[in-house]
Amino acid sequence: MLQVSRKFEYGLHAVTYLATKGQDKVITVKEIADDVGISQEFLSKAMQNLKKAGIVVSVQGVKGGYKLAKTPDDITVADIAIAIEGAPHMVRCDVKASSCEISSSCQHRGYMNSLQQKIQELLAATTVRSLLQRTAT
Repeated sequence: MLQVSRKFEYGLHAVTYLATKGQDKVITVKEIADDVGISQEFLSKAMQNLKKAGIVVSVQGVKGGYKLAKTPDDITVADIAIAIEGAPHMVRCDVKASSCEISSSCQHRGYMNSLQQKIQELLAATTVRSLLQRTAT
């Protein structure tokens, strides 16, 4: 049914990993991938999206890698999701009504939009710090 993408999962793992290491510590993609157990190549693509969104910054050079651009309190799961996937849309009519052949007679559009809004609110209310606190208990 509903499933998040692997790229989003990797981005979420990377940001929480960086948060556990401290905001100023520079970590390589290889180190994150090896420690978390995920694909380095796929993680690199997610990191580029996170960098473009201002969630992480890249540090060039021999001791280069990535570090958080913001505190874990200032990064939400919604920020990560939007950076990786763009604006969320559960149903195609939410993007473009003409893309759905039954949009004019659909009885579920309001419900689906409400569901999407509730999911987005939960993601926006969940900070990286709160995720880390959940795993610590």
